[in-house]
Amino acid sequence: MRLITIGVSHYCEKARWALERLALPYREERYPPLIHVAACLSAGGGRTAPVLCDQGRAYADSSDILAHLDRRAAPAERLYPSDPVARAEVERLEDRFDEVLGPHVRRYLYGHILGERFADDLLCLDVSPSSNRAYRWGRPLVHGLMRKAMAISPASTERSRNKCWDVFDEVAEILADGRTYLSGGRFSAADLTFAALGAALVTPPRGYGVRLPSLAELPPALAEESRRFQVHPAGEFILRLYAEDRPCSQA
Repeated sequence: MRLITIGVSHYCEKARWALERLALPYREERYPPLIHVAACLSAGGGRTAPVLCDQGRAYADSSDILAHLDRRAAPAERLYPSDPVARAEVERLEDRFDEVLGPHVRRYLYGHILGERFADDLLCLDVSPSSNRAYRWGRPLVHGLMRKAMAISPASTERSRNKCWDVFDEVAEILADGRTYLSGGRFSAADLTFAALGAALVTPPRGYGVRLPSLAELPPALAEESRRFQVHPAGEFILRLYAEDRPCSQA
């Protein structure tokens, strides 16, 4: 299998985690933002990453990738319950995180790091030399298009920060009864999705598929906010999932 990614992307981390949890062999092909578009289209996907190519088919959405991989999983490793009611709840949570947390994490973080010196290296981790050169040559254009595509402004970045906190509070409320996982008493696509999409807010020390910046590398305001996310019950949940349920990462 081939997995086409933007290495640091949290949606790509979601797909990567599922592949590694199931111990399925794959080859990851990493691209910088915008330069990834041609690779995704040529693989049969759309304009977004990740794209998983398997047995002549392309799966171009992280949730579609999880559902496809789940069909190949042993019963004990499945990410979706067999019971229809339980599965509907897992899928509801997964959709909530995909549609709300994911976009707002992305806007909030890019709103802070675009233009920072470390961001270029972060966006070009393990890409080919030609992709690296293309990104750096077109850096002003790439950043401008990213800001436009994500509607990044100081006001929208702040709104996205607040949305991230809203979702963290929702997850903390679910976990308040002492449960180990979000649904059904076992690790599921809901847990994986929340942890993958929220990971960059809490910067887990290990496990993410590429090296995330340390707090010392982040702008001071972003580092301070990350510390607050880390000690929130939902942030502690993400850190535990990375420590206990993400043992196979290549990073």
